[in-house]
Amino acid sequence: MSDISIKKVLTSDQREELLRVLKIRFERNMDRHKGLEWTHVKTKLEVNPEKLWSLNEMEKTGGEPDVVGYDDATKEYIFYDCSPESPKGRRSVCYDREGMESRKEHKPENNAVDMASAMGSELLTEEQYRELQNLGKFDTKTSSWIKTPDGIRKLGGALFCDRRFDHVFVYHNGAESYYSARGFRTSLRV
Repeated sequence: MSDISIKKVLTSDQREELLRVLKIRFERNMDRHKGLEWTHVKTKLEVNPEKLWSLNEMEKTGGEPDVVGYDDATKEYIFYDCSPESPKGRRSVCYDREGMESRKEHKPENNAVDMASAMGSELLTEEQYRELQNLGKFDTKTSSWIKTPDGIRKLGGALFCDRRFDHVFVYHNGAESYYSARGFRTSLRV
């Protein structure tokens, strides 16, 4: 069987629908991106079809991506998954492939690192997760894997976060673990 690469381009209908959804979310959540204008974001998205495809993947899995900032140095808009709870289409996954393969039984279908990579996005870091929590209250009933430092991962661990008691917590677990209420959030630069 030959390798078939996924075409990372949306149809015109998919593109228009995604832009419509992103515009509505952008306008409803202006506190997340003060001083930014949708027309500039849209122009940047239209000239980056692969990034638009990645945002569509984030949207399809329940991430509700939205603009959370602009990097003046790189001239990039920054998107995070802004769904109130960890995205539904990304739950019940181990942290990474190594963790998933180390399970002797009851292996999940996928893992957070590979899924994020396949979407063309990256797991949020602890710093990014905390920035997200400054924009609202997220993961009050769920939790989300975050990018784990190599030193922790080499010892078999992985990190995840949530918000409880109006406080953001960072926890550890074995990378092979997975739970129905734990998914992951990603970021994308456009």
